[in-house]
Amino acid sequence: MSAAALVAEWVAFPTWAQTQNLDEVVVTARKRDESYRDVPVTVSVFTAQTIESAGIQRPADFIALVPNMTLVETQNAGNAFVVVRGISQARNSEPSVAVLVDGVLETNPAEFNQELFDIAQIEVLKGPQGALYGRNAIGGAIIIRTKEPADEFEGNVRLGVGNGAAKRAQVAVSGPIDTAKSLKYRASLNFYDTHGYLQNTYLNQKADPARDYSGRLRLLWKPNDALTADLRLAADRLETRGFYFVIPRDDENNPFSSFSTPPNANNVSTPITVNNPGEDNRDVFNTSLKLDLDTGYGTVTSISAYDKTKEIITGDAYDFRPRAVSVFQALLGTDLNQSQFLDVKSASEELRFTSERGERLNWLAGAYFVHTERFISTGNMVDTGAGVFPVYHTPRLTGTNPNATFLSDSQNNNAWAVFGDATFELTPQIEFDAAIRYDEDARKNTTDTPSAFLPDPAAFTGELRKHTWSQTQPKATLRYKPFDNVTVYGGWSRGFRSGGFNQTGVGTVAAASGIAGVNDLFNAEVADTYEVGAKGQFLERRLNAGLSVYHTKSRNGYFFVFLAANSTQNLGNLNATYKGVEFELTAKPTEHLDLYANFGYTDSKITAMADPTVIGNQAPLVSRTTFNAGVQYHQPVHAGLDALVRVDFQQIGRTWWEPYNTTSRDPVSLVDARLGLETDRWSLTAWSKNLTNKKYNAEFSPGGFLFKALPRRYGLDLNYRF
Repeated sequence: MSAAALVAEWVAFPTWAQTQNLDEVVVTARKRDESYRDVPVTVSVFTAQTIESAGIQRPADFIALVPNMTLVETQNAGNAFVVVRGISQARNSEPSVAVLVDGVLETNPAEFNQELFDIAQIEVLKGPQGALYGRNAIGGAIIIRTKEPADEFEGNVRLGVGNGAAKRAQVAVSGPIDTAKSLKYRASLNFYDTHGYLQNTYLNQKADPARDYSGRLRLLWKPNDALTADLRLAADRLETRGFYFVIPRDDENNPFSSFSTPPNANNVSTPITVNNPGEDNRDVFNTSLKLDLDTGYGTVTSISAYDKTKEIITGDAYDFRPRAVSVFQALLGTDLNQSQFLDVKSASEELRFTSERGERLNWLAGAYFVHTERFISTGNMVDTGAGVFPVYHTPRLTGTNPNATFLSDSQNNNAWAVFGDATFELTPQIEFDAAIRYDEDARKNTTDTPSAFLPDPAAFTGELRKHTWSQTQPKATLRYKPFDNVTVYGGWSRGFRSGGFNQTGVGTVAAASGIAGVNDLFNAEVADTYEVGAKGQFLERRLNAGLSVYHTKSRNGYFFVFLAANSTQNLGNLNATYKGVEFELTAKPTEHLDLYANFGYTDSKITAMADPTVIGNQAPLVSRTTFNAGVQYHQPVHAGLDALVRVDFQQIGRTWWEPYNTTSRDPVSLVDARLGLETDRWSLTAWSKNLTNKKYNAEFSPGGFLFKALPRRYGLDLNYRF
């Protein structure tokens, strides 16, 4: 075949009638298997094939493909804020979405931002899902399923290299343990290492090196048709850095000019110049046992889980400059650095009964309990030039880097819930779903700060603060199917996430700093959402389309305040409304060509806050629009050898960061690309993220803090299946 003929065959665009159908996708949004087109929930789905072809390796990768959803990665590994339909998250807050891995609820948002490997499917549900998934599912839910153990021995090896001296190695093996294949296993390992991508111009080194070791083991036991036991163990060790913020100055030689420099979320010219690279080491361990027993009348499910997360972060402190030109050196004659330590443990149990699938009625009922113990300490140390040292439970009082400030608190929390869901088929075309859940969260906070470091004279070491938050979360949905391939739905739902404790004494410091609405306690958030939507498959299952419109009223949403006086990160509350629309389109016009596009719009408005001057402003962390479009072309080039080209475009619209709307980030446009060859056994893929090397800030934080987003990355991956 001539080169011209080969090119002509490559770009040929056959008619719709010659194409294959889009794959049928099964989701578990309502805790039972259903077709994507039938479930009356706004949901984005990423199958194993999509995960592979899109190069999804981290949560940011799939969130970038979901309309009206963004991820803000900032400060340290444990701080990654999911923002969905305007419902946002903040440091030390409860999450905005419930995250479930293999049916087990993550109890700590600091463990969310991990490497994704050996994943079977990801579902993103939007709108309050608290009726089924409980407190903190106020904006939606993310359901991640890892690949199940196989009936026959199989494996997969992935090796990758990239710029930033990046190296990646992943291996997964699976198969039966006994001859009857009643006991099967799947073991997965992941290693990632990079020198980093963001330059620290003062130290002449990268600010963001990272090394990650993670692994997972699943044992699946099915001794008979009635019983299934699923044991899962997972661990992750991440070694990186944090606190490499930038605070622009008009005059770099004047430490005080940052106070008069107008905040600008679009400043990308000020370099990273921290003199303490510090460390950010996070350890995560999870284990769970899921039991399913088919009684003949329904299935009893028990999920027992234990989670543990530790993260120590050290680095430079405000104003993140070398000692000689820092603001505290000018004010106090000495610079400061900082340390933060987080230690969270939780044990949970869920028990539910799911009815056998009926013709007219399907239902489930259950209960949930979780016990959480959390310790957090934060503090500034005197920067003597000898580096920065980690501080855990007690302050450094003597020697190098003694503490200038120190706060520590421990929490003991017990939360429980009961829930139920029933689906009624009123007619063959009309279905009504009613769900309800009651959550109660009782928290105890003990002040562990030594008395010499307490900023509030009324506070004392050993002080015990208690509070209980509770809420009923109902949901009602009506589904209408005018045709077998079209679903129209609408309903109302309520979401809830607990409040919490700022560290002891910050209310006094905030008041002295003239900051309204920040107290030692922040309230629980409740959000009510009305939504209507439609989705369907058309053109003989070669076109998927979905449209949804929503209105959310939030009470006691979060906003973030950093208090430089004691280096604490604190939350306050505000009320807001969110109105928006989403559109998703996926098409397969030819056997080899896949297209997709989606659009999201969110209009937010603050309706109440302690400082009334912000009423009418945009809510924090909200991006007005999101737009995604992509094309994937898959073409046989030789017997058993295919070529793959994929290009993804993402635009994140104008984004506001704090209640005063002092600055907003301009729209950001990003391009990712992949080019590869593959057979049934292996694939070789060249890839790039942020192909055009767009410079922008991942976060603007009150006080003028900027956290730089990652520049262009590129690499080559080799994947082999056996």
